[in-house]
Amino acid sequence: MILSILSCSPKCYSTRRLVEAAKARKHKVNVLNTLRLTIDIAHGQPDLFYHNQQIVEPDAILPRIGTSITRYGTAVVRQFEQMDVYTPNTAAGISNSRDKLRSLQILSRHDIGIPMTAYVDDKRDVQSALERVGGAPVIIKLLEGTQGVGVILADKIEIAKAIVETLHSTKQQVLLQKFVAESKGKDVRAFVIGDRVVAAIRRTAQGQDFRSNVHRGGKAEAIDLDPEYADVAVRAAQIMGLRICGVDMLESQSGPQVMEVNSSPGLEGIEGATGLDIAGAIVDYVADQVKLPEIDIRQRLTVSRGYGVADINITKGSKLEGLTLEETGLREQDIVVLTLRRGGRVISNPKSSRVLEADDTLLCYGKSETMKSMIPDDSRKKPRTIKPLPTTPVTEGTTA
Repeated sequence: MILSILSCSPKCYSTRRLVEAAKARKHKVNVLNTLRLTIDIAHGQPDLFYHNQQIVEPDAILPRIGTSITRYGTAVVRQFEQMDVYTPNTAAGISNSRDKLRSLQILSRHDIGIPMTAYVDDKRDVQSALERVGGAPVIIKLLEGTQGVGVILADKIEIAKAIVETLHSTKQQVLLQKFVAESKGKDVRAFVIGDRVVAAIRRTAQGQDFRSNVHRGGKAEAIDLDPEYADVAVRAAQIMGLRICGVDMLESQSGPQVMEVNSSPGLEGIEGATGLDIAGAIVDYVADQVKLPEIDIRQRLTVSRGYGVADINITKGSKLEGLTLEETGLREQDIVVLTLRRGGRVISNPKSSRVLEADDTLLCYGKSETMKSMIPDDSRKKPRTIKPLPTTPVTEGTTA
Protein backbone atom coordinates (compact mmCIF):
# COMPACT_ATOMS: atom_id res chain seq x y z
CA MET A 1 0.00 0.00 0.00
CA ILE A 2 1.14 3.55 -0.74
CA LEU A 3 0.07 5.70 2.22
CA SER A 4 0.24 9.48 2.48
CA ILE A 5 -0.09 11.12 5.89
CA LEU A 6 -1.39 14.69 5.71
CA SER A 7 0.37 16.56 8.50
CA CYS A 8 1.97 19.96 9.03
CA SER A 9 4.00 18.53 11.94
CA PRO A 10 6.10 15.59 10.66
CA LYS A 11 8.13 15.46 13.89
CA CYS A 12 5.20 15.26 16.29
CA TYR A 13 4.67 11.99 18.18
CA SER A 14 1.51 10.89 16.35
CA THR A 15 2.90 11.42 12.85
CA ARG A 16 6.19 9.72 13.68
CA ARG A 17 4.42 6.71 15.15
CA LEU A 18 2.19 6.32 12.10
CA VAL A 19 5.23 6.45 9.80
CA GLU A 20 7.05 3.87 11.95
CA ALA A 21 4.03 1.55 11.98
CA ALA A 22 3.58 1.78 8.18
CA LYS A 23 7.26 1.09 7.50
CA ALA A 24 7.26 -1.84 9.94
CA ARG A 25 4.49 -3.37 7.82
CA LYS A 26 6.43 -2.82 4.58
CA HIS A 27 4.09 -0.13 3.26
CA LYS A 28 5.37 2.84 1.29
CA VAL A 29 4.64 5.94 3.34
CA ASN A 30 5.29 9.66 3.05
CA VAL A 31 4.25 12.77 4.96
CA LEU A 32 2.69 15.59 2.96
CA ASN A 33 2.46 19.10 4.39
CA THR A 34 -1.24 19.78 3.90
CA LEU A 35 -0.67 23.47 3.16
CA ARG A 36 1.76 22.70 0.32
CA LEU A 37 -0.78 20.64 -1.60
CA THR A 38 -2.33 22.59 -4.46
CA ILE A 39 -5.75 21.69 -5.80
CA ASP A 40 -6.31 21.60 -9.56
CA ILE A 41 -9.88 21.31 -10.79
CA ALA A 42 -10.65 20.49 -14.41
CA HIS A 43 -13.36 18.73 -16.38
CA GLY A 44 -13.20 15.07 -15.34
CA GLN A 45 -9.68 15.43 -13.95
CA PRO A 46 -9.44 16.38 -10.26
CA ASP A 47 -5.74 16.53 -9.39
CA LEU A 48 -3.26 17.61 -6.72
CA PHE A 49 0.24 19.07 -6.87
CA TYR A 50 2.85 19.01 -4.12
CA HIS A 51 5.77 21.45 -4.21
CA ASN A 52 4.60 22.26 -7.75
CA GLN A 53 4.93 18.63 -8.85
CA GLN A 54 1.99 16.37 -9.70
CA ILE A 55 1.62 13.89 -6.88
CA VAL A 56 2.02 10.15 -7.20
CA GLU A 57 -1.50 9.09 -6.32
CA PRO A 58 -1.50 7.06 -3.08
CA ASP A 59 -3.81 4.17 -2.26
CA ALA A 60 -4.92 5.89 0.92
CA ILE A 61 -4.43 9.02 3.01
CA LEU A 62 -4.46 9.56 6.76
CA PRO A 63 -5.58 13.15 7.45
CA ARG A 64 -4.07 14.83 10.51
CA ILE A 65 -5.78 18.18 10.05
CA GLY A 66 -5.10 20.80 12.73
CA THR A 67 -7.84 23.14 13.92
CA SER A 68 -6.18 26.23 12.45
CA ILE A 69 -6.24 24.81 8.89
CA THR A 70 -9.62 23.06 8.92
CA ARG A 71 -10.99 24.89 5.88
CA TYR A 72 -8.00 24.30 3.61
CA GLY A 73 -7.31 20.86 5.04
CA THR A 74 -10.81 19.57 4.39
CA ALA A 75 -10.68 20.96 0.85
CA VAL A 76 -7.55 18.88 0.26
CA VAL A 77 -9.17 15.77 1.76
CA ARG A 78 -12.24 16.34 -0.41
CA GLN A 79 -10.01 16.51 -3.49
CA PHE A 80 -8.44 13.16 -2.63
CA GLU A 81 -11.98 11.77 -2.26
CA GLN A 82 -12.87 12.98 -5.76
CA MET A 83 -9.75 11.18 -7.02
CA ASP A 84 -11.08 7.95 -5.43
CA VAL A 85 -8.26 7.82 -2.88
CA TYR A 86 -9.39 6.11 0.31
CA THR A 87 -9.58 8.14 3.53
CA PRO A 88 -10.94 6.77 6.83
CA ASN A 89 -12.11 10.26 7.78
CA THR A 90 -14.00 12.17 5.11
CA ALA A 91 -13.88 15.93 4.64
CA ALA A 92 -17.51 16.16 5.77
CA GLY A 93 -16.78 14.10 8.88
CA ILE A 94 -13.80 16.25 9.82
CA SER A 95 -15.77 19.48 9.28
CA ASN A 96 -18.75 18.23 11.27
CA SER A 97 -16.66 17.10 14.23
CA ARG A 98 -14.46 20.20 14.30
CA ASP A 99 -17.45 22.51 14.85
CA LYS A 100 -18.66 21.88 18.42
CA LEU A 101 -22.13 23.27 17.70
CA ARG A 102 -22.61 21.37 14.46
CA SER A 103 -21.44 18.07 15.98
CA LEU A 104 -23.87 18.37 18.90
CA GLN A 105 -26.69 19.29 16.50
CA ILE A 106 -26.00 16.15 14.46
CA LEU A 107 -25.77 13.89 17.53
CA SER A 108 -28.91 15.37 19.12
CA ARG A 109 -31.29 13.68 16.68
CA HIS A 110 -29.93 10.25 17.57
CA ASP A 111 -30.13 8.15 20.73
CA ILE A 112 -26.81 9.52 22.00
CA GLY A 113 -26.44 11.16 25.41
CA ILE A 114 -25.12 14.73 25.25
CA PRO A 115 -25.01 17.50 27.89
CA MET A 116 -27.80 20.08 27.68
CA THR A 117 -26.37 22.88 25.54
CA ALA A 118 -27.51 26.31 24.37
CA TYR A 119 -26.21 28.63 21.66
CA VAL A 120 -27.08 32.31 22.05
CA ASP A 121 -26.27 35.40 20.02
CA ASP A 122 -28.35 38.14 21.66
CA LYS A 123 -27.43 39.11 25.22
CA ARG A 124 -31.13 39.45 26.08
CA ASP A 125 -31.46 35.67 25.64
CA VAL A 126 -28.50 34.65 27.82
CA GLN A 127 -30.35 34.60 31.15
CA SER A 128 -33.09 32.21 30.01
CA ALA A 129 -30.58 30.02 28.16
CA LEU A 130 -28.50 29.68 31.32
CA GLU A 131 -31.60 28.63 33.25
CA ARG A 132 -32.50 26.01 30.63
CA VAL A 133 -29.08 24.34 30.86
CA GLY A 134 -29.36 24.08 34.64
CA GLY A 135 -28.02 27.38 35.92
CA ALA A 136 -24.69 27.78 37.70
CA PRO A 137 -22.17 26.32 37.73
CA VAL A 138 -22.11 26.29 33.94
CA ILE A 139 -19.53 25.53 31.25
CA ILE A 140 -18.82 28.22 28.63
CA LYS A 141 -17.03 27.00 25.50
CA LEU A 142 -15.60 28.74 22.49
CA LEU A 143 -16.94 27.11 19.33
CA GLU A 144 -13.47 26.51 17.91
CA GLY A 145 -11.42 25.84 21.04
CA THR A 146 -9.23 22.75 21.27
CA GLN A 147 -7.24 20.80 23.89
CA GLY A 148 -9.16 22.51 26.68
CA VAL A 149 -8.39 26.04 25.48
CA GLY A 150 -11.46 28.28 25.52
CA VAL A 151 -13.36 26.25 28.14
CA ILE A 152 -14.46 28.20 31.21
CA LEU A 153 -16.35 27.15 34.36
CA ALA A 154 -18.54 29.91 35.78
CA ASP A 155 -19.87 29.25 39.28
CA LYS A 156 -22.43 32.08 39.32
CA ILE A 157 -25.05 33.23 36.83
CA GLU A 158 -23.89 36.86 36.95
CA ILE A 159 -20.30 35.81 36.28
CA ALA A 160 -21.43 33.61 33.38
CA LYS A 161 -23.41 36.48 31.84
CA ALA A 162 -20.43 38.81 32.16
CA ILE A 163 -18.09 36.28 30.52
CA VAL A 164 -20.50 35.66 27.63
CA GLU A 165 -21.00 39.39 27.08
CA THR A 166 -17.23 39.96 27.05
CA LEU A 167 -16.63 37.14 24.58
CA HIS A 168 -19.46 38.34 22.34
CA SER A 169 -17.94 41.84 22.33
CA THR A 170 -14.77 40.34 20.80
CA LYS A 171 -16.85 38.55 18.13
CA GLN A 172 -16.35 35.14 19.75
CA GLN A 173 -19.14 32.56 19.46
CA VAL A 174 -19.79 30.49 22.58
CA LEU A 175 -21.82 27.54 23.83
CA LEU A 176 -23.46 27.32 27.24
CA GLN A 177 -23.33 23.78 28.55
CA LYS A 178 -24.65 21.98 31.61
CA PHE A 179 -21.95 21.23 34.18
CA VAL A 180 -22.01 17.51 34.99
CA ALA A 181 -20.90 17.73 38.61
CA GLU A 182 -20.66 13.97 39.18
CA SER A 183 -17.89 13.70 36.57
CA LYS A 184 -15.62 15.45 39.13
CA GLY A 185 -12.98 16.63 36.68
CA LYS A 186 -12.83 13.30 34.87
CA ASP A 187 -13.73 12.13 31.41
CA VAL A 188 -13.31 9.05 29.25
CA ARG A 189 -11.67 8.92 25.86
CA ALA A 190 -12.55 5.93 23.68
CA PHE A 191 -10.33 5.42 20.66
CA VAL A 192 -12.47 4.13 17.81
CA ILE A 193 -11.09 2.37 14.74
CA GLY A 194 -13.71 1.11 12.31
CA ASP A 195 -16.58 -0.41 14.27
CA ARG A 196 -14.83 -1.07 17.58
CA VAL A 197 -13.12 0.66 20.48
CA VAL A 198 -9.48 -0.45 20.46
CA ALA A 199 -8.43 1.38 23.64
CA ALA A 200 -9.87 3.61 26.34
CA ILE A 201 -8.46 5.86 29.03
CA ARG A 202 -9.87 7.89 31.87
CA ARG A 203 -8.41 11.38 32.09
CA THR A 204 -8.36 13.15 35.45
CA ALA A 205 -7.78 16.87 36.01
CA GLN A 206 -4.95 17.83 38.34
CA GLY A 207 -5.10 20.40 41.13
CA GLN A 208 -7.99 22.85 40.95
CA ASP A 209 -8.39 22.62 37.17
CA PHE A 210 -11.67 21.00 36.07
CA ARG A 211 -10.34 20.30 32.55
CA SER A 212 -9.02 16.78 32.17
CA ASN A 213 -7.16 17.20 28.85
CA VAL A 214 -3.69 15.62 28.87
CA HIS A 215 -2.38 18.80 27.19
CA ARG A 216 -3.55 20.70 30.28
CA GLY A 217 -1.70 18.38 32.64
CA GLY A 218 -4.47 15.82 33.10
CA LYS A 219 -3.49 12.31 34.20
CA ALA A 220 -4.42 9.38 31.94
CA GLU A 221 -5.00 5.78 33.01
CA ALA A 222 -6.05 2.76 30.96
CA ILE A 223 -9.53 1.38 31.66
CA ASP A 224 -11.74 -1.48 30.55
CA LEU A 225 -14.58 0.41 28.94
CA ASP A 226 -18.14 -0.48 29.91
CA PRO A 227 -20.01 -1.99 26.90
CA GLU A 228 -22.61 0.80 27.05
CA TYR A 229 -19.89 3.43 26.68
CA ALA A 230 -18.17 1.48 23.90
CA ASP A 231 -21.45 1.19 21.98
CA VAL A 232 -22.14 4.93 22.30
CA ALA A 233 -18.59 5.77 21.18
CA VAL A 234 -18.82 3.63 18.04
CA ARG A 235 -22.26 4.95 17.12
CA ALA A 236 -21.17 8.57 17.66
CA ALA A 237 -18.16 8.01 15.40
CA GLN A 238 -20.32 6.44 12.68
CA ILE A 239 -22.91 9.21 12.90
CA MET A 240 -20.17 11.80 12.42
CA GLY A 241 -18.76 9.93 9.43
CA LEU A 242 -15.42 9.12 11.07
CA ARG A 243 -13.71 5.73 11.08
CA ILE A 244 -10.70 6.76 13.18
CA CYS A 245 -11.37 9.13 16.05
CA GLY A 246 -11.34 9.79 19.77
CA VAL A 247 -14.73 10.07 21.47
CA ASP A 248 -14.71 12.03 24.71
CA MET A 249 -17.48 11.22 27.19
CA LEU A 250 -18.50 12.25 30.69
CA GLU A 251 -19.62 9.61 33.18
CA SER A 252 -22.94 11.02 34.33
CA GLN A 253 -25.66 9.52 36.54
CA SER A 254 -27.77 8.98 33.41
CA GLY A 255 -24.98 7.22 31.50
CA PRO A 256 -22.42 8.35 28.91
CA GLN A 257 -22.58 11.96 27.76
CA VAL A 258 -20.63 12.63 24.56
CA MET A 259 -18.67 15.86 24.76
CA GLU A 260 -16.66 15.75 21.57
CA VAL A 261 -15.68 13.52 18.65
CA ASN A 262 -12.06 14.26 17.72
CA SER A 263 -11.10 13.52 14.11
CA SER A 264 -7.33 13.85 14.76
CA PRO A 265 -6.82 12.30 18.20
CA GLY A 266 -3.30 12.33 19.59
CA LEU A 267 -1.60 8.97 20.09
CA GLU A 268 0.95 9.82 22.77
CA GLY A 269 -1.39 9.90 25.74
CA ILE A 270 -3.36 6.77 24.91
CA GLU A 271 -0.37 4.69 23.78
CA GLY A 272 1.57 5.75 26.86
CA ALA A 273 -1.27 4.85 29.23
CA THR A 274 -2.31 1.58 27.59
CA GLY A 275 0.96 0.32 26.13
CA LEU A 276 -0.93 -0.63 22.97
CA ASP A 277 0.22 -0.15 19.39
CA ILE A 278 -2.59 2.16 18.32
CA ALA A 279 -0.63 3.46 15.34
CA GLY A 280 -0.23 -0.10 14.06
CA ALA A 281 -3.94 -0.78 14.46
CA ILE A 282 -4.71 2.35 12.43
CA VAL A 283 -2.37 1.36 9.59
CA ASP A 284 -3.73 -2.21 9.56
CA TYR A 285 -7.30 -0.91 9.35
CA VAL A 286 -6.51 1.48 6.48
CA ALA A 287 -4.65 -1.24 4.55
CA ASP A 288 -7.63 -3.55 4.94
CA GLN A 289 -10.14 -0.91 3.85
CA VAL A 290 -8.18 -0.01 0.72
CA LYS A 291 -9.26 -3.40 -0.64
CA LEU A 292 -12.95 -2.54 -0.17
CA PRO A 293 -13.34 1.22 0.31
CA GLU A 294 -16.52 2.89 1.47
CA ILE A 295 -18.33 5.14 -0.98
CA ASP A 296 -20.71 8.05 -0.60
CA ILE A 297 -23.83 6.13 -1.56
CA ARG A 298 -26.03 9.20 -1.96
CA GLN A 299 -23.50 10.86 -4.26
CA ARG A 300 -22.96 7.76 -6.39
CA LEU A 301 -26.52 6.47 -6.67
CA THR A 302 -28.38 9.72 -7.26
CA VAL A 303 -26.67 10.28 -10.61
CA SER A 304 -29.34 8.24 -12.45
CA ARG A 305 -32.18 10.43 -13.65
CA GLY A 306 -35.36 9.89 -11.65
CA TYR A 307 -33.65 7.70 -9.05
CA GLY A 308 -32.45 8.57 -5.60
CA VAL A 309 -31.80 7.50 -2.01
CA ALA A 310 -34.39 8.13 0.70
CA ASP A 311 -35.43 7.13 4.20
CA ILE A 312 -38.89 5.59 4.52
CA ASN A 313 -40.23 5.59 8.06
CA ILE A 314 -42.67 2.87 9.12
CA THR A 315 -45.24 4.72 11.21
CA LYS A 316 -47.69 3.14 13.63
CA GLY A 317 -50.71 1.86 11.72
CA SER A 318 -49.15 2.34 8.28
CA LYS A 319 -49.94 -0.17 5.55
CA LEU A 320 -46.36 -1.51 5.68
CA GLU A 321 -46.36 -2.28 9.41
CA GLY A 322 -46.50 -6.02 10.08
CA LEU A 323 -45.59 -7.02 6.52
CA THR A 324 -42.41 -8.80 5.49
CA LEU A 325 -40.17 -6.97 3.06
CA GLU A 326 -41.26 -9.41 0.37
CA GLU A 327 -44.94 -8.73 1.09
CA THR A 328 -44.45 -4.96 0.75
CA GLY A 329 -43.79 -5.38 -2.97
CA LEU A 330 -41.06 -2.73 -2.85
CA ARG A 331 -38.74 -4.69 -5.12
CA GLU A 332 -41.46 -5.00 -7.75
CA GLN A 333 -41.81 -1.20 -7.59
CA ASP A 334 -38.10 -0.86 -8.40
CA ILE A 335 -37.13 0.02 -4.82
CA VAL A 336 -34.21 -1.73 -3.14
CA VAL A 337 -33.93 -1.71 0.67
CA LEU A 338 -30.27 -1.14 1.58
CA THR A 339 -30.54 -1.02 5.37
CA LEU A 340 -33.18 -1.25 8.08
CA ARG A 341 -32.67 0.87 11.20
CA ARG A 342 -34.44 -0.38 14.32
CA GLY A 343 -33.71 1.41 17.57
CA GLY A 344 -29.94 1.66 17.87
CA ARG A 345 -29.27 -1.19 15.41
CA VAL A 346 -28.68 -1.00 11.68
CA ILE A 347 -29.45 -4.18 9.70
CA SER A 348 -27.66 -4.18 6.34
CA ASN A 349 -29.25 -5.88 3.33
CA PRO A 350 -32.21 -7.18 5.39
CA LYS A 351 -33.76 -10.49 4.36
CA SER A 352 -37.03 -10.56 2.46
CA SER A 353 -38.60 -12.44 5.40
CA ARG A 354 -37.87 -9.58 7.83
CA VAL A 355 -41.14 -8.30 9.37
CA LEU A 356 -41.43 -4.53 9.55
CA GLU A 357 -42.28 -2.88 12.87
CA ALA A 358 -43.50 0.60 13.79
CA ASP A 359 -40.64 3.13 14.04
CA ASP A 360 -38.41 1.13 11.66
CA THR A 361 -36.58 3.24 9.09
CA LEU A 362 -35.70 1.84 5.66
CA LEU A 363 -32.84 3.31 3.65
CA CYS A 364 -33.93 2.74 0.07
CA TYR A 365 -32.65 3.28 -3.44
CA GLY A 366 -35.16 3.50 -6.25
CA LYS A 367 -37.55 5.66 -8.23
CA SER A 368 -37.83 9.01 -6.49
CA GLU A 369 -41.48 9.61 -7.35
CA THR A 370 -42.52 6.18 -6.05
CA MET A 371 -40.66 6.70 -2.77
CA LYS A 372 -42.16 10.17 -2.32
CA SER A 373 -45.65 8.71 -2.62
CA MET A 374 -44.87 6.32 0.23
CA ILE A 375 -43.91 9.05 2.71
CA PRO A 376 -46.96 10.50 4.54
CA ASP A 377 -47.05 14.28 4.83
CA ASP A 378 -47.29 14.05 8.62
CA SER A 379 -44.35 11.65 9.03
CA ARG A 380 -41.63 14.20 8.53
CA LYS A 381 -42.13 15.90 11.88
CA LYS A 382 -42.21 14.11 15.19
CA PRO A 383 -44.33 15.55 18.01
CA ARG A 384 -42.22 17.32 20.61
CA THR A 385 -42.84 18.54 24.11
CA ILE A 386 -42.87 22.32 24.40
CA LYS A 387 -41.06 23.43 27.54
CA PRO A 388 -42.63 26.38 29.38
CA LEU A 389 -40.74 29.65 29.26
CA PRO A 390 -38.91 30.63 32.47
CA THR A 391 -41.03 32.55 34.95
CA THR A 392 -38.41 35.25 35.36
CA PRO A 393 -39.79 38.27 33.49
CA VAL A 394 -37.56 39.59 30.69
CA THR A 395 -38.24 43.11 29.48
CA GLU A 396 -37.54 43.89 25.83
CA GLY A 397 -34.45 46.10 25.54
CA THR A 398 -32.99 45.40 28.98
CA THR A 399 -29.35 44.36 29.28
CA ALA A 400 -28.33 40.87 30.36
